[in-house]
Amino acid sequence: MKTLLLTLFFFTCNVLASTLHLAISANPSRLNPIVSTDKTSSDVAQWIFNGLIKYDKDANIVPDLAQSYHFVDDTTLIFELKKDVTWSDGVPFTAKDVLFTYETIISPKIFTPYSSGFMHILHVKMLDEFTVEVKYKYPYFKALEVWMMEILPEHLLKNEADLMTSKFNQAPIGTGPYTLSQFNISKDIVLMANPSYFIHKPNLDTMVFHYLPDPSSEFLMLKSYQLDVGTLTPLQLERQIDEDFRKHYSVNEDIAHIFSYMGFNLKSEKFKDPRVREALSLAIDRQELVDILYFGHGKVCTGPFLPGTGAFNEAVDAPKPDIAKAKALLKEAGYDETHPFEFELSTSANGSGSYSAQILQHQLKKAGVVMKLRIMEWQAFLNTVITPRHFEAVLMGWSLGLKPDAYSIWHSESMRKGGFNFIGYENAEVDQLIKQAEQIVDQEKFDAIYREIFAKIVAENPYLFLVIPNSITVVNKEITPVSTSIIGVMHNTIDWIKP
Repeated sequence: MKTLLLTLFFFTCNVLASTLHLAISANPSRLNPIVSTDKTSSDVAQWIFNGLIKYDKDANIVPDLAQSYHFVDDTTLIFELKKDVTWSDGVPFTAKDVLFTYETIISPKIFTPYSSGFMHILHVKMLDEFTVEVKYKYPYFKALEVWMMEILPEHLLKNEADLMTSKFNQAPIGTGPYTLSQFNISKDIVLMANPSYFIHKPNLDTMVFHYLPDPSSEFLMLKSYQLDVGTLTPLQLERQIDEDFRKHYSVNEDIAHIFSYMGFNLKSEKFKDPRVREALSLAIDRQELVDILYFGHGKVCTGPFLPGTGAFNEAVDAPKPDIAKAKALLKEAGYDETHPFEFELSTSANGSGSYSAQILQHQLKKAGVVMKLRIMEWQAFLNTVITPRHFEAVLMGWSLGLKPDAYSIWHSESMRKGGFNFIGYENAEVDQLIKQAEQIVDQEKFDAIYREIFAKIVAENPYLFLVIPNSITVVNKEITPVSTSIIGVMHNTIDWIKP
């Protein structure tokens, strides 16, 4: 009886504490926005840290830690900082933190792909305790957007010997609406509302990220109403939810800012021959992936920049499957039925990666290609495959920002350690076009160059661009006020109220 009473008391307290229940499918690598590159880390860290600016619900740039900002001229940007912000340990936020974050990002000791946005800066100066001057080397098309990068606390990290392995990465202190309460590998992550948050204390006291590496576990928790926000697969949306589910959750569907791809290690002898890459591209049926895996809730991806942006090149189509031509190209490259082309595809077990891999394996078999699968847990995949670049081919996805920036994935300089160009793509013309575009602030001219970059990349098949899936998000209908937005449904979470 006593156990029952304790259980009931604990459950009641949790209900009264107004907890938001979410799901994550992988372990965060580091809860430090500068040195983490995976989506799970970002999904959690975004509630702990702030940038100087952010997007509002309509994708307009607005101040965040900054009170205001203005350009003195084409290359000089001034930020006036908010004066009422404190770190969650009570120490005031100042211009020292901004300067420290900039110096950390550009430090050769730090391996971060985000440094690419800051290499165009000539200097960052503190004009006073709450004013920062940013001087660019030339007009830069993302002069504002790079300052969406979250700011780190100078007072805690200035004497840190190695930020890459710092304890801070598992116990961060930020300025955001929530603070970290509990974080253990392969366990639930718990955040608590920051009572000193400069906008206001979030209405929801607790945010719990339930660790659910198996996609079916998230769906089971949704069906039993144990999650407040979650995602559905197209199969679940089409065939596995009922009217009771729809009464409890609102369903929001839109095209995602994501694409999936098969990327080749271009340093491997197997993939240096363009005929091989073209053959593999012709051997797969992208529309079949959309139809079978996504039940039509998505579209074929034709290149590196997404529809809806000026960088998207409508003149470039995905190749139609042509098994005969694929076999002919492979034969030209020295492969046939007695000596088939073989390679290993590495991917994560999280999400739909393993299912996509199996469909692709079946498709390629029709062209005589033998593709072996290596399917791993997400963190192991990052640590043993992506970071050391030990792979022949990978199946992954990119989540892209609202403003295209080709440098971090497609410029040869991004092949450096920690960079996102881990497939080793090099094209001098693409490099030159990327650099040219960085100094163009005229949107039409910028878009024209990016459409050219789009076409050149696709022509070389460094990736097989696969699918742009729809994002299907469900939210507990009892939560208010919830509104859809180009940046997602959680743009106003600090105002949410859950009865």
